Amino acid sequence: MSKVFTWDQLFSRRQFIKGTAAGAALGATAGLGLLTPGKTFAVDQRSAQAGAAGTGTKKVTTICEQCVWRCGVIAKVENGVVKKLEGNPDHPNNVGKLCPRGNAGIEMMYSPDRLKFPLIRAGARGSGLWRRASWDEALSYTAEQMKKIKEKYGAKAMMFNSTDNLSQPFFEILLKAYGSPNYGTQRSLCFNAMTTGFLYTYGVPQPGTDYKNCKYMIFMGRNLAEGISNNETQEMIEMIARGTKVVVLDPRFSKTAAKAAEWLPTRPGTDSAFFLAMIHVIIKEKLYNTNFLAAYTQGFEELASEVKDYIPEWAEQKCEIPAATIRRIAREFAAAAPAAIAHPNWRTSNFQNSFQTERAIAVLNALIGNWAQPGGLIPDQEINTAKLGVLSHPPFPAAQGMRLDGVPWQYPMVPLSYGVIQTMRDNILSGKPYEAKGWLISRQNPILSIPERQKTINAFMKLDFVAVIDIQASDTAYYADVILPESSYLERYDGLVPIGNKIFIRQPVIEPLYDTKSSLMIYKELADKLGLGDFLPYKDEKDLLTQQLKPFPISLEELQRAGHYVVQTMKEDHSKDFEFQTSSGKIEISSSIMAQMGKKSVPTWNEPPRPSEDHYYLLTGKTAQHTQMFTQNNRWLLEVFPENRAWLNTSVAAKLGVKTDDDVVLESEVGKVTVKAYVTEGIRSDCIFMVGGFGHVSKGLKSAYKRGASDSALHKTITDPLSGSSALSETFVTVNKA
Repeated sequence: MSKVFTWDQLFSRRQFIKGTAAGAALGATAGLGLLTPGKTFAVDQRSAQAGAAGTGTKKVTTICEQCVWRCGVIAKVENGVVKKLEGNPDHPNNVGKLCPRGNAGIEMMYSPDRLKFPLIRAGARGSGLWRRASWDEALSYTAEQMKKIKEKYGAKAMMFNSTDNLSQPFFEILLKAYGSPNYGTQRSLCFNAMTTGFLYTYGVPQPGTDYKNCKYMIFMGRNLAEGISNNETQEMIEMIARGTKVVVLDPRFSKTAAKAAEWLPTRPGTDSAFFLAMIHVIIKEKLYNTNFLAAYTQGFEELASEVKDYIPEWAEQKCEIPAATIRRIAREFAAAAPAAIAHPNWRTSNFQNSFQTERAIAVLNALIGNWAQPGGLIPDQEINTAKLGVLSHPPFPAAQGMRLDGVPWQYPMVPLSYGVIQTMRDNILSGKPYEAKGWLISRQNPILSIPERQKTINAFMKLDFVAVIDIQASDTAYYADVILPESSYLERYDGLVPIGNKIFIRQPVIEPLYDTKSSLMIYKELADKLGLGDFLPYKDEKDLLTQQLKPFPISLEELQRAGHYVVQTMKEDHSKDFEFQTSSGKIEISSSIMAQMGKKSVPTWNEPPRPSEDHYYLLTGKTAQHTQMFTQNNRWLLEVFPENRAWLNTSVAAKLGVKTDDDVVLESEVGKVTVKAYVTEGIRSDCIFMVGGFGHVSKGLKSAYKRGASDSALHKTITDPLSGSSALSETFVTVNKA
């Protein structure tokens, strides 16, 4: 048997030297000791120095993966070493600019903490004892365990999890070929409420927004200055600069709120009262677009009846924004129509009533007729996106059994592709409706992201088998049985990316530094060992990309050199802009599907819970310097944002005798953490805010380990029965000086 190592032995910084060309170059320029591997644990010296083998300077076009936005990148490579990343001016997702996370992609690739070869657990789960394995052994072991589970318990006993990424469609092919119904994404922890709210109103889960022509914008749950979506963030700043009025509803004075014309610190969970009162004013004062409503909507009369008592004075008592302010904003918003948008938002997993909030926002936009108008909502038209060549494969076997996440038997309105990941975890523990036995996880970190972290760890301990595909030793990887290391995005191919009439490529800018593989090849080789290779019919990444390029007169080599291809023959088709994929074929102010299910079919008010005395709403969100659960081990980013802190209002801090950077203890019904305080007037006195993603438990993340505190250790598991969203902000905490 191979020698057993601890994480410290596997990834000791003493194992990394500056002897290679890449190490010397980076040591001289990067300032953070980004070193290439040494002899002890490297694959071998030839592959270890593959990145340094080239000579001269070149620029390679690729696509970032420091978040899900996929910005265009141009990598400057000198003598086989990536020295600089720049934004690609030809890419619409960032038009030449990179955010802090994108610039720090170099550190991620050269980090000594990266996974460098396959690992198989050699001690108790979570012990941190591992042995190195070859790819053949690791993949054979994974396939054997998956076959064993399928033969003994059925395919349904195996769960599959991934998050939004370019290889995700091929991961989904693998799970469908295997025959499991159990698939989960991160959506229920992020924007299920928004996508389902708009899906049951417009028939599309997320329409676009025309920032360039908008004259009035209302944000709630979309903090673009910190939760950066590169080109959208740029467009928001440009929109503000040219005089567009921006109103932000947020209990915290976020950086987006700082850029706005008005910041409205609403009481958490009451945004729907604000929007229902706006709807009341617009209907009562006949400020709506009569012609648009008559032609393209159904359910207006039912809505008018529902909101007749939702007057601004009523809303003031709920959301704590003056009635006069609500009435004024409703009139301003209607006056700016159709170049006005109540933003669909993004991070909407807050309260059990968040679905109703999003329905109110969707309907508010419909009332002013901003659909497919300059400055309004943009139809989500796949018809205007280039279509790649597809791979033919056998028909998928029918998935047997109910889904563990309760879709659709518990959550009938949640699309199958979304899932409810927190319920999947809960049902692993309950063993209902059946026992789960295995979990294959790619680019997901359930242990840090799902509420009640200890409960998630307990669920892992109950399983027979866990396999993780990742580039770093995440908290979830730390509790796995086998780790299949993925090459970094600067070292691999992924599926091609069509955006409008352009096709972009992610390609290696250097050869892989270690014994890692692209996820495309991990899925393919695992499928082969499972006897499912016909479902992923490509020999290697280049073969796959060549098949995707078949409809176009360009070779893969030409695309690699150019970085993107413009489909000259494609013309935009807006003939179907007003064909809505709903039951009625119209914008459903009154949802026919909700009515059939016996639910309130128009937006309505649901009273959210309030914290008791000496308890506070726990709010979580993003910072511009980190991506959710992914980048906290990046040393460049830690220099500018080293840990999260608990935002306390000055009045609360004074009562506790706490100053900024003092340690405080936050405690909820399910957990307790110690974290530094940040004292500010920029948050309501009944709220405490934390940036998510810190408090890692994996000892393989040497820079991130135990840095800051985890919000998931505090969050209770509460799920909206309509959208499946995790009601993260219904967790209430106490705070005391440590």
